[in-house]
Amino acid sequence: MRLSGAEITIQCLQEEGVEFVFGYPGGAVLYIYDALFSQDKVRHILVRHEQAALHAADAYARASGRCGVALVTSGPGVTNAVTGIATAYMDSIPMVIISGQVPTPAIGLDAFQEVDTVGITRPCVKHNFLVKNVDDLAVTIKKAFYVAMSGRPGPVLVDIPKDVSQHMAEFSYPKSVTMRSYNPVTKGHSGQIKKAVQMLLEAKRPMIYAGGGVILGNGSEQLTRLVKRLGYPCTNTLMGLGAYPATDPQFVGMLGMHGTYEANLAMQNCDVLLAIGARFDDRVIGNPEHFCSQERRIVHVDIDPSSISKRVRVDVPIVGNIVDVLDEMQKHLDASEVKPDAVALKDWWKQIDAWRARDCLKYDRNSPIIKPQYVVEKLYEVTHGDAIITSDVGQHQMWAAQYYKFDKPRRWLNSGGLGTMGFGLPAAMGAQMAFPDATVACVTGEASIQMCIQELSTCKQYHLPVKIVNLNNRYLGMVRQWQQILHGNRYSESYMDALPDFVKLAESYGHVGFKIENPADVEPILREAFALKDRVVFMDFITDQTENVFPMVKAGKGLSEMLLGSEDL
Repeated sequence: MRLSGAEITIQCLQEEGVEFVFGYPGGAVLYIYDALFSQDKVRHILVRHEQAALHAADAYARASGRCGVALVTSGPGVTNAVTGIATAYMDSIPMVIISGQVPTPAIGLDAFQEVDTVGITRPCVKHNFLVKNVDDLAVTIKKAFYVAMSGRPGPVLVDIPKDVSQHMAEFSYPKSVTMRSYNPVTKGHSGQIKKAVQMLLEAKRPMIYAGGGVILGNGSEQLTRLVKRLGYPCTNTLMGLGAYPATDPQFVGMLGMHGTYEANLAMQNCDVLLAIGARFDDRVIGNPEHFCSQERRIVHVDIDPSSISKRVRVDVPIVGNIVDVLDEMQKHLDASEVKPDAVALKDWWKQIDAWRARDCLKYDRNSPIIKPQYVVEKLYEVTHGDAIITSDVGQHQMWAAQYYKFDKPRRWLNSGGLGTMGFGLPAAMGAQMAFPDATVACVTGEASIQMCIQELSTCKQYHLPVKIVNLNNRYLGMVRQWQQILHGNRYSESYMDALPDFVKLAESYGHVGFKIENPADVEPILREAFALKDRVVFMDFITDQTENVFPMVKAGKGLSEMLLGSEDL
C-alpha cells in the first residue's frame, strides 16, 4: 500500500490507537491536515494557541495514562509549543509531538518559518527525530511512541519536512521496535529489594515518601497496600498527590516548601526513609545539607537510574518499575518472620500526632472577606472529592494541593517541575476530552488564567463544560508573597492594575459567569455552577489580597525551618 508521508503519519496514529490530536495548522503541515480531513478515526482538536495544544495533550496523558499527541507547524508553531514541551518534560509526561518543517532542500537556508526544531527542543525532550526520508517515517513514529511511553516517560518530537509529507512510500507499521542505545531497566534487583525490606522492618521511625512516579507507573494500589500493611506514615509530593489516599489517617499531608508541619518534621526526623518515584528536588527537601544533617538510611525506588543519588546519597538504590518492585517487596514481607517494632512505631505515631496537633493549615474561617482556602474546601465538599482538578501556578495551586483531598491518582493535574502559568485551562480541556462525563475544574488565579484565556473559545467549539474557579486577589499572588517576606514589602510589578470583567469576558465566549464577593455566596454559587452539567462556568471569587500560603520553607532553608504563619515573619 503506497501512501504519502502525510497519510503514513495519520495511519501510524491510527495504529497506535490515538483518539485525539491537539493542534494548530500551518503551511508546513497542510498535507498532514489534509490527510486528517480524509479519515474519521483520529479526531483533531483545534486550539487557539500552540502552547495550549501541548498542555491539553499533556493533561490528556496525565488523566488517562495514555500517550498525548500534538501537531504544530514549523517556525513559530514550534517555538510557541516549546513551553508546553518543557512542561511535559519536567514532569515526565508521555507525549508525541509532530512538527512540520520546511522542505528538506531549504533546511539551513533561513527559509520562511524555519527554525532548528531539533536543536531548540533537544534540552527539553526525551528524544527527537528529524525525518529526512519518507521510507523512515513509519518506523520513526513507532520509535517515538515507544520511547515516550517506556522507562521514565517523556515527550518525544518528530520533525517532518514538508516534502517528506508529500513523497510516496510503501506503508508498513512495525509491531515492535528495538533501539540499540535505549534499553530501560524494568525489573528491580532482587537482592536490593530484600535488603530494603529488612531495613524497613528494622526501622524505629520509618517514613514512606512517594512522588509522581508512583502515579505515572500505575503503582498507587501497590503503594497503598504496602503502607497499610506496615502501618507507617506516608507523605506525597505535589506531583504525587492521590498516589496514597489523602483522607487516610496514615497520610501526613504533602511535604516540601508548602507542605504540612507533620510531613516535613517526620521526613526530617525519620531513621529509615523509603522514597518511591520521587527525586528529592529542591522544593521537597529544601537545603540538602540541612536534610543530610540528620542520619537516616534511605531506600530509593525509581525507574530512572539518573534520579538516584542525584541530590541525596541513598543506601539502597533500586531501579525498576514501581509496580514490580512493590509487588516483590510484598512477597518478601509475606516470607519474613520479622514484624515492625510495634512499641517504637506507637511512640513514633505519638510524636507525629503531636506535630499534627499544631494544625498548620488553620486559617480565619470567620473572615468577612473570602478566604481562598475556604473556596477550595467548599469545592472539595461540593464535588465530593471526586473531580479532576487542574491548576495553574501560584498561590492558588498550593491552596488546591493543601485543601483538596485527593484519594485517587490522576485527579490532580498541575505543572510541578516547570511551574507554567497558563497550564490550567488547556489542561482541563485535555482531561475533559479524556473523560467526557467527568467533573473537571480548573483552579486558577486572575494572572494565570489570562495566559491561555483564548482557550475559552476551544471549550465553546467542542462543548467542554469545564468549571473555572478563579481565586482573584488582584496580585501576582506568589510573587507578592515572596516580595513581602524576602524583599521588604517592595511589590515591584506584582499588582494587577487593569483586570477584565471576567463575567462579561466569559459571557462573550458564550459561557456562564459569576462574580462572588461574599463568603456566604461561595457554596451556593459552586453548587449552581456544578449543576450546569453542559456549560462552562467561570466563577470569579474576589479573595483576600493579603492572604499568604503557609506553611512555608524559605529558599535555602531546611525542612524543619518552617514559617507557620504571619507571626513568624
